Amino acid sequence: MAEMSMCSSSSREQVSPEEERLAIRDFVISAEAHTKEGDTFYLITQRWWQQWLEYVNQDQANNIDVSSLSEHCDSVSSSDVKRPSVIDNSDLIYDMTSEDSTMGIELHDTLVEGRDYILLPQEVWNQLYAWYGGGPTLPRKVINSGLSQTGLSVEVYPLRLQLVVVPKGAHSTIRISKKETIGELHRRACDIFDLNMEQVCIWDYYGHRKHALMNDMDKTLDDANIQTDQDVLVEVHSNGSSSAFGGCMSSVQENGSADKETMSVLVEPSKSSLSIAGGLSASKGVSRSCSSELSQSQNLTSPVRELDSTYGVSGVSTRGATGGLTGLLNLGNTCFMNSAIQCLVHTPEFARYFREDYHKEINWQNPLGMVGELALAFGDLLRKLWAPGRTPVAPRPFKTKLARFAPQFSGYNQHDSQELLAFLLDGLHEDLNRVKHKPYIKSRDADGRPDEEVADEYWANHIARNDSIIVDVCQGQYKSTLVCPVCNKISVTFDPFMYLSLPLQSTITRTMTVTVFTCDGSALPSACTVTVPKQGRCRDLIQALSGACSVKHNEKLLLAEIRNHLIDRFLEDPLILLSTIKDDDHLAAYKIPKLSKSTIFLQLIHRREEQEIGNAQKSFGWKPYGTPLVSPISCDDVITRGDIQSIVYTMLSPMLRTERQGHTDISETSISVAASDPSCDITASEAFTDSIESDLKDMDGNSYKTVTLSKLPLQLVDENNACIDLSVGEEKPIKLSSSSMSILVFVDWSHKFLEKYDTHYLENLPEVFKYGPVTKKARTEPLSLYTCLEAFLREEPLVPEDMWFCPQCKEQRQASKKLDLWRLPEVLVIHLKRFSYSRSMKHKLETFVNFPIHDLDLTNYVAHKNNSRSQIYELYALTNHYGGMGSGHYTAHIKLLDENRWYNFDDSHISAINEEDVKSAAAYVLFYKRVKIDDASVSNGAQSCAGHENILPQN
Repeated sequence: MAEMSMCSSSSREQVSPEEERLAIRDFVISAEAHTKEGDTFYLITQRWWQQWLEYVNQDQANNIDVSSLSEHCDSVSSSDVKRPSVIDNSDLIYDMTSEDSTMGIELHDTLVEGRDYILLPQEVWNQLYAWYGGGPTLPRKVINSGLSQTGLSVEVYPLRLQLVVVPKGAHSTIRISKKETIGELHRRACDIFDLNMEQVCIWDYYGHRKHALMNDMDKTLDDANIQTDQDVLVEVHSNGSSSAFGGCMSSVQENGSADKETMSVLVEPSKSSLSIAGGLSASKGVSRSCSSELSQSQNLTSPVRELDSTYGVSGVSTRGATGGLTGLLNLGNTCFMNSAIQCLVHTPEFARYFREDYHKEINWQNPLGMVGELALAFGDLLRKLWAPGRTPVAPRPFKTKLARFAPQFSGYNQHDSQELLAFLLDGLHEDLNRVKHKPYIKSRDADGRPDEEVADEYWANHIARNDSIIVDVCQGQYKSTLVCPVCNKISVTFDPFMYLSLPLQSTITRTMTVTVFTCDGSALPSACTVTVPKQGRCRDLIQALSGACSVKHNEKLLLAEIRNHLIDRFLEDPLILLSTIKDDDHLAAYKIPKLSKSTIFLQLIHRREEQEIGNAQKSFGWKPYGTPLVSPISCDDVITRGDIQSIVYTMLSPMLRTERQGHTDISETSISVAASDPSCDITASEAFTDSIESDLKDMDGNSYKTVTLSKLPLQLVDENNACIDLSVGEEKPIKLSSSSMSILVFVDWSHKFLEKYDTHYLENLPEVFKYGPVTKKARTEPLSLYTCLEAFLREEPLVPEDMWFCPQCKEQRQASKKLDLWRLPEVLVIHLKRFSYSRSMKHKLETFVNFPIHDLDLTNYVAHKNNSRSQIYELYALTNHYGGMGSGHYTAHIKLLDENRWYNFDDSHISAINEEDVKSAAAYVLFYKRVKIDDASVSNGAQSCAGHENILPQN
């Protein structure tokens, strides 16, 4: 048993549960923003973490600011939850340490993040350890991951490699990070076996075959495609020379087998997603485990022997000779793979193709393929699943090939079934591409030619380079139109697609709250909430607000971003992207008249007196508060100080308290000026001994007499940042700056002045979007699949990271893009985009999408109107995802066309279901097949494959 600190928590400084919660929350927020490669995270048992959450949230009624905590920490309200004892991670590790000193503390195989353990940033672990003690400490490093190496993940399970030494016959098991170099592996091997570097050469001995000499010392093991639990061959040269790199294998043949003791097929994850939110989510109800069949993966049976034993086993069949009801064993979080495979296997065209002789179409030389190995592995698995009998198949050989060619799916973590599906379709296409030598073809722009001609040209060019059963069945074509926002250049291209990824409603639109102010005194400020395109522009927001607030034809809205009670910027450019406006920003919209003459904006900044606590007589300055007001002023007219007084009074008039609407005596109101010029402070008695009577003009230019008003405590900031008192010299003209678009006027609200006006309308400007528990609930109203498709096809601007080079402007432009469906495939795969990612945060949308099972009619969505083919589809398969991101579960619903009956494929368990049970909020990837006009639909495996030319997409 690993040694752990058992210091009593009582010996440490005691802090309250709330203090612990806030401290850990702050550490989490900081870590989330600054996590980088090389940082250290620590595993902590889920059991202890849950106890701590209950302890620190026992008196917490409201949500915590950290979303990952707020989702799971609100339900505990008991006031007598005991403080957890010392941290005990013993349930995560084996009871005894390995006899091999190179291994250290070993985690149990197939631990699942969120179910068995939580990942904590180093600062969080250090603080918890200081409070509670215990252990053992289980640190793990953050590494770059993903195909682009830009993502971050915690390497919970470093590579476990079997080092086999020849000719000595010694062997050892080591743990090493996949980001370590081959040079470090050389050094570790030499240290373990007491060898000199000059004596040794190391081979990638995957599957007990010599694949590659590992002599690039700077290359990482990840780049060398080294897999966990594989063998690494350490060749020792007795003469100390390393010149014979190619042929010093004497005791082990290149395709021979090593000592059985060096073999290992133990199942384990290779890494865990870096998910601070997931790590802190710790839900009390653990989602359904994907590893109910894990015991199957612990057998130390040879993969080859297992392959023989599972192939051709008849078992007990309840369906006679009918196939297609064979399940797949879960090897440990492989439900994502099983669900995708079952949908592909039950695609009629693939079922026919791979059950016949497809070997003649394998492209053995395609550098983009997997030298036919992926196609062979998939074909072999498909035949097993269609063989008579219902004995579940262990897809371990296929999983091994998958990890070999797609390292992102190595190990036994949960993955995205749609990402796997995309890889399989692309990989199978390249392995089965009938084009052995791809010609170079340069695409031409449309240049005004008819769409039909251009589309056929693009499709012919595509087929000249890509021709496979995958293209025949799954690939369609869409029309892409780009328009330059500067020169209006239109570019039309026709691109192939393998599947459609449709956004759900909450991912394509955005709710924004803006407070609308008037400048003519006609209404009080009011908050207005509208829905706009997430990738829209300011013009979309203004249009939505104008409709919601009934803006007249002679009025317009001026958008401004408010920060620290001042106007940070005016959003006058209608092309400003709404994505630049954050949810926690504050926006104001000022309803102003449309004026043909040049104008300048008067910004009225509110300030109030800051006072020392406990001494109401001592003030030490004025501080901005509330929301500025804005009114346009004509630059062509002479504006006096009295005019400013009248304009401001009009702006403030809706807030005038009704019970005090007589003559306002504010002669005792104190005022001050801008802090930059304290010398212009004046006394209240000097400021408001006079009253004014002015001619005011409304926004339509009509004159009217005002009642006698008191002068307001206004200060104008001039070009030199000096303050001008506007309560004296009302006939004096104001000098308007020709270079600035605004003039600043301060109104200082004393306590006496606040008795006359109710300024709470100016305070507490709402955020653009306020997060709360209600936003985490799934939509209750049905969302149609057609609505998702329309959102996918809607015109929208390109994101800034995906600018388009305009051939006419010769510059990168943020063009608008419009997609149209042009040519639909025989099998249409539709991906519902339920998952979204931001930094280390992961979110899943539980939105219910109402998708048709029969008669999905896409006729009106196909731009090619001369296409005579049926555009009506029928659902025959789909994958489902239940639960959260880290510990969710995948299943598949599949219709056996021979029986016209639906089945649920849940790994190895298969059960019949009713058609009405097919639809749910878990639906993730949908598989539709085209309905033949003559109703001669092909059933699974019932007809012979007459040739690929019969199922080519046609015009």
